[in-house]
Amino acid sequence: MLAVINFLTACAGPGSLTTSSTALTPTAHAVSGAVILKAPVLSFNDTGLSVSDGITRNGLWAVDSPGIDWEFSLDQGATWTRGLGSSFEVTGDGAKMIWVRARDDAGNRSEIVRVNCVLDTTAPSALGVAGEIKGATHSLKLSGIEPGARWEYSVDEQGTWTPGQCSALGILGNNLSRIWLRQVDLAGNASGAQAFDLQSTNLVAHEASGNPLQPSVLNPGLQTYLIHGVVVLGDADYVTWDIPKGQKVLSVKLVQYVSNDAIAFYALQRNKVFDADSDVSRMLVDGRMGPHDLGRNVLANVPKSQLGEGAMTLRVQQTGTQPTQYAIEVVLAPAD
Repeated sequence: MLAVINFLTACAGPGSLTTSSTALTPTAHAVSGAVILKAPVLSFNDTGLSVSDGITRNGLWAVDSPGIDWEFSLDQGATWTRGLGSSFEVTGDGAKMIWVRARDDAGNRSEIVRVNCVLDTTAPSALGVAGEIKGATHSLKLSGIEPGARWEYSVDEQGTWTPGQCSALGILGNNLSRIWLRQVDLAGNASGAQAFDLQSTNLVAHEASGNPLQPSVLNPGLQTYLIHGVVVLGDADYVTWDIPKGQKVLSVKLVQYVSNDAIAFYALQRNKVFDADSDVSRMLVDGRMGPHDLGRNVLANVPKSQLGEGAMTLRVQQTGTQPTQYAIEVVLAPAD
């Protein structure tokens, strides 16, 4: 996000700045000349998990002051540096108080544009990862997550990253060979990525059940799950999970699809088993899926009242003869 600032008053402490494109009333300052010049406009790229908190890993500030020279101060006006071109860079991690004003050789000045930001260019430490097996679910317990940071996982050798919820990932399936994990801090710095081998001799891959009346069960107690497998004509996968009281299913998304056949099928039923067969009236949602559906939440249009406490069962099916490798993310969250 490119944040544009005309006049911004100081905020109370690191992380509390909200950048704004709305001009605020500036504090008046004495000028040397008889003319008050037009104040410059500042903008910067607020990187990170929020694009409006003023915490960034990019210290480059753009200055828009057409036809008028400008200068900046990093010590609350004790010293000023003449600007060159249309930008300047702030270096050194930490909280910054930046003053900028227009100037001319006749001694005229503009009112001062004041902004606060926090510069953070340091990558966080790598995550701690501990594996645990309960039933058919491999749980990866994550530690060392910085305050305000988020963790992410990749199923395509770090090609793309998906954010996770809470501090653990539950995995069930027999398709993926490994998964990558990292954390991203408030400023957008990423830690080193770690690979977790899903084909380790210490683990046993679980092929999801092909019996709709005895689906594989996700271990409860987590909020982010990854179901992965291979389906082909005559070999559907069935997986069920329980939504605890006070929670809801936030999303069900396809995050990997590898097949020469661009179309497979999914369906969800509110039940501990999938006994709807082909009766779509008994399904919560159903439809086709393929590469174009990556990242799409299939529950986006389902009423919230149908996403709360109780059991839910997923069917993944391929009606063609070409094997299809898939990975589907299920995320639970506190109910509204």
